[in-house]
Amino acid sequence: MSTNGELIIISGPSGVGKSTLLKKLLEKYNDKLCFSVSYTSRKSRVGEVHGVDYHFVSQEEFKKGIEQNVFIEWALVHDNYYGTSKHHIEEIINCGKICILDIDVQGAMNLMNNNVKAKYVFIAPPSIESLKERLLKRSTDSLAVIEKRIKNAEKELSLKDRYQYIVVNDNFDNAFNQLENIIIRGG
Repeated sequence: MSTNGELIIISGPSGVGKSTLLKKLLEKYNDKLCFSVSYTSRKSRVGEVHGVDYHFVSQEEFKKGIEQNVFIEWALVHDNYYGTSKHHIEEIINCGKICILDIDVQGAMNLMNNNVKAKYVFIAPPSIESLKERLLKRSTDSLAVIEKRIKNAEKELSLKDRYQYIVVNDNFDNAFNQLENIIIRGG
């Protein structure tokens, strides 16, 4: 593995298991990896911690950050803003660590279109039906929100071939091993 820091972009539909996979990876390689905590204007969910899961800010604060060019990428997703601080990414990479971004597909497309050098990894569900089951079991959103997330997932899945790597999360251990190989061993 390189001693220079690098940027890894992880995307995939809501509920596909990105957070669970990344949590295990970050626990196992906390000396090599650092998660860039995104900013969001959405309200925190039960158990989420400001500064750990997200930097929770108001829509007004987020819009001010957009105006001040604070974000390397940002997007309006599910009626909330999400974005990544340029400064935080630079700090991580300059320390020689691998910087992991867990961002939505809109944000990843924005980075790709702006030729941001990174490894782009898409985490996919085995099927739309299995994704809907996961979202229902999670019990964090209303049925209307889940339906909106499924529609967004269908759009996101249509863009997965633009990524360098696709990991299908049909079996957690297999998906984890694939992700570990891509990020830690270089592919």
